[in-house]
Amino acid sequence: MDTGGRLIAGSHNRNEFVLINADENARIKSVKELSGQTCQICGDEIEITVDGEPFVACNECAFPVCRPCYEYERREGNQACPQCKTRYKRIKGSPRVEGDEEEDDIDDLDNEFDYDALDPQQVAEAMLGGHLNTGRGFHPNGSGLPAHSELDSSPPSSQIPLLTYGEEHSEISADHHALIVPPFMGHGNRVHPMPYTDPAVPLQPRPMVPKKDIAVYGYGSVAWKDRMEEWKKRQNDKLQVVKHEGGNDGGNGEELDDADLPMMDEGRQPLSRKLPIPSSKINPYRMIIIIRLAILGLFFHYRLLHPVRDAYGLWLTSVICEIWFAVSWILDQFPKWYPIERETYLDRLSLRYEKEGKLSELASIDVFVSTVDPMKEPPLITANTVLSILAVDYPVDKVACYVSDDGAAMLTFEALSETSEFARKWVPFCKKFNIEPRAPEWYFSQKIDYLKNKVHPAFVRERRAMKREYEEFKVRINGLVSTAQKVPEDGWTMQDGTPWPGNCVRDHPGMIQVFLGHSGVRDVEGNELPHLVYVSREKRPGFEHHKKAGAMNALIRVSSVLSNAPYLLNVDCDHYINNSKALREAMCFMMDPTSGKKVCYVQFPQRFDGIDRHDRYSNRNVVFFDINMKGLDGIQGPIYVGTGCVFRRQALYGFDAPITKKPPGKTCNCLPKWCCCLCCCSRKNKKTKQKKDKTKKSKQREASKQIHALENIEGISESNTLKSSEASQVKLEKKFGQSPVFVASTLLEDGGIPQNASPASLLSEAIQVISCGYEDKTEWGKEVGWIYGSVTEDILTGFKMHCHGWRSVYCIPKRPAFKGSAPINLSDRLHQVLRWALGSVEIFLSRHCPIWYGYGGGLKWLERFSYINSVVYPWTSIPLLVYCTLPAICLLTGKFIVPEISNYASLIFMALFISIAATGILEMQWGGVGIDDWWRNEQFWVIGGVSSHLFALFQGLLKVLAGVSTSFTVTSKAADDGEFSELYLFKWTSLLIPPTTLLVINIIGVVVGISDAINNGYDSWGPLFGRLFFAFWVIIHLYPFLKGLLGKQDRMPTIILVWSILLASILTLMWVRINPFVSKDGPVLEVCGLNCDD
Repeated sequence: MDTGGRLIAGSHNRNEFVLINADENARIKSVKELSGQTCQICGDEIEITVDGEPFVACNECAFPVCRPCYEYERREGNQACPQCKTRYKRIKGSPRVEGDEEEDDIDDLDNEFDYDALDPQQVAEAMLGGHLNTGRGFHPNGSGLPAHSELDSSPPSSQIPLLTYGEEHSEISADHHALIVPPFMGHGNRVHPMPYTDPAVPLQPRPMVPKKDIAVYGYGSVAWKDRMEEWKKRQNDKLQVVKHEGGNDGGNGEELDDADLPMMDEGRQPLSRKLPIPSSKINPYRMIIIIRLAILGLFFHYRLLHPVRDAYGLWLTSVICEIWFAVSWILDQFPKWYPIERETYLDRLSLRYEKEGKLSELASIDVFVSTVDPMKEPPLITANTVLSILAVDYPVDKVACYVSDDGAAMLTFEALSETSEFARKWVPFCKKFNIEPRAPEWYFSQKIDYLKNKVHPAFVRERRAMKREYEEFKVRINGLVSTAQKVPEDGWTMQDGTPWPGNCVRDHPGMIQVFLGHSGVRDVEGNELPHLVYVSREKRPGFEHHKKAGAMNALIRVSSVLSNAPYLLNVDCDHYINNSKALREAMCFMMDPTSGKKVCYVQFPQRFDGIDRHDRYSNRNVVFFDINMKGLDGIQGPIYVGTGCVFRRQALYGFDAPITKKPPGKTCNCLPKWCCCLCCCSRKNKKTKQKKDKTKKSKQREASKQIHALENIEGISESNTLKSSEASQVKLEKKFGQSPVFVASTLLEDGGIPQNASPASLLSEAIQVISCGYEDKTEWGKEVGWIYGSVTEDILTGFKMHCHGWRSVYCIPKRPAFKGSAPINLSDRLHQVLRWALGSVEIFLSRHCPIWYGYGGGLKWLERFSYINSVVYPWTSIPLLVYCTLPAICLLTGKFIVPEISNYASLIFMALFISIAATGILEMQWGGVGIDDWWRNEQFWVIGGVSSHLFALFQGLLKVLAGVSTSFTVTSKAADDGEFSELYLFKWTSLLIPPTTLLVINIIGVVVGISDAINNGYDSWGPLFGRLFFAFWVIIHLYPFLKGLLGKQDRMPTIILVWSILLASILTLMWVRINPFVSKDGPVLEVCGLNCDD
């Protein structure tokens, strides 16, 4: 049978075997026939290789692609052939990319049909393909084939049967599916018999492996041309975006045919990039660290070899403390060895995922807001946070805000109801005029020119009206707060007369209320609003609720049932969104096709409002957020700090990070062949061992493969894959709980909820997943969600993710993404630090301590150093307290911790002090931190170390070893009672005792030391200098604490009072010593003349 170069198509389901009337362009051509063709991507001619052959990118289907497009697709794209989707193998002369080392420098053609190298999934597809490609039965005409005249007379589309691998695609109609069997294919694969009777027609063998079958994507079929034209049209639409930016120069339309334009397409470029610290700043910094290590070695060599014989106890104590400080410094210093910064490209994000005329492809985000006590966390602040979330610059159908009320307060519920009503007016106002920030309290309180860059004629009028609306809203919220001050005897009652379910805070059912997002609720302009859901989980006596971590896990389950967004953002109730594009900033990392697959969360720095100009208590914590976190970002990512963090939901479910291949050791083929042959054997041995290890690991891993494919010719989005096909329903329920809806949602990488599910059924399921007994006998809090076991659940949760191989990202936008309220006074600040330190002690005494947990996972060593430092630092309080006491003891006893200093010792001490100062200066330089912030951080490290850290250490030991639970007070948030109104408010607490004692004894020591020097003469002033320097070091570091004790701004300055006490004491002692009314020879004794014996 003469096919005349036309194609054969068959269908297993329809029992058809037809001949397709294919033209010359649709025929599969040999490699030599490709000479002179053009690239199907950029339109450029395909080059001729050094062997005189045309360049062939894919040896599977010979799809014509030029070398620049081939290398670009391997480097920036999905590394696969646009037609058959086979992964591009490296061709000699092309640079290596990730994954090439698995090929072992084997050419494509030599191993084209090496089925042993296929993974089980490919084998399964091959079996499925073989099953579908078999034709059985006979055609009605008796021969199984249509007549030749019938084929020639009928249009091809009417004769092409449907043949897909188990799936139909909506974009391809049933008459445009075709299977191509080129006449020259015969590679010895198993062939199923075809039902035909004409002996003149030779049997055409066909390969049975879909990965090698060129017909899977239909190049050469009737549908190919239409799909190719559609893809070219989409590419031209993208290029017009680039041309529109620079096409007003009088250029002609022929420039669109430039082959370099696809490379300029912003939508295909990375969404972010790393900005390493300049070498002029980081290299001197690293050199100083090494020099400081050497000086520390010389310092301890001198200290250990020169004990103080007459003060051996003081000397030994000081050496032990100094060794501890050195170890603590190493743990803190070396995680800052690779600091980096990052830059995002929001315009590229929009070009890639928000195409004009199409629905937005940005991923959905669920936002969590947690609150407990409305009396300590004012409802007005929570309302502002919620309003800033609802008005964020993100597609409204992809944002859902969940507010967790862990105190079941009706005040919070009513305030949220008022907030949802005000949001109908506030959200369109924000988006219409593009205002920042979108929290009304802080927007209207800005002391800036609000007319800057505003050109809309109605802006002033609408702003005034909106400000009036907000003031009325504040009055209503304040009225609710005033009413809630006095609780009725019978408890609160709702508007319909129903008792409030949360009247008993410790015994109430779960509550869910959808305020916004359901049908019919829109803003004043008729636009859709984001979802707003109130959640209060069930609480019953006898159940452990795990405080904030338990509330966050309840929100994970509720959101997965109601919206199931693939990404989550959690913020505290006092942290509003200050940058409306913050979610887009995070998506630049999460949705990046190349680098986003292993990112578990994006952490933003914390910035604060309402802090005094001098930041007395180091509330901004700038050194940590701008120096330490940048250093961690260069290793495996920053630690999770509890708020302002965007998570990947799959990472919170306890899945391992996707496995990535290591980059190849070389990037070219410049080595001689004999060298490659020698290396090949050893490399193969290594590969076999690696494959065995990977098969073992793959059985234990449930990898989350978040795939955001680059633009490809097919334009077909792949369906969601299950996390583990072998995992039974019982196993999943044991891990995630007894909710089938929630368990099913955990397997959806891209999120989403069933389309046919009714809202009532989803709400019923949501109530079930927040019941107090849902987590019993599951892995919640152990391997899934926020981890239990510490009041600082943030550190523990981030640590577990990093142990699973994930990495995090630190994002610092030019405009701060979030802003919050800091503690107002010294007592609240110390209680906040106490809570953090207590959590670190609990982690240190648990099985999750980074000193011994997580080895063999994906945690890097320098990242482990950081986590060890984060749980060890409270133990520094003991040596710090002792060391701060030593100056007073030395001054009172006349002893010192160092013997008489020689010239060599003085050089070592001077070098040590200089290296400490140089390290701090260089850190401030590359971190962008001011000297005031750095010095306040040093001061509060001492204040917190001798107070909050010390108490946290003892409370943690009592809780873990003796079972004595301690409670921490929720840090009060700032209200609108006036700027710095409570900054100097004094609240007595036991945390103030240790630093106060240190201040008193050191001041007494200074007075006694100076008086002794005055009494003993000139020679005693030399040894006194070292002791006084030591004591003043302690007093200066505790100065902010002393200033906080003395109170308000309108009183006498603290420094004047301190120096007055010191000088008064010194002058008094000098007056006693140098009394001008007493003779230098002593008092003159004369006989009084009275007889005292009588």
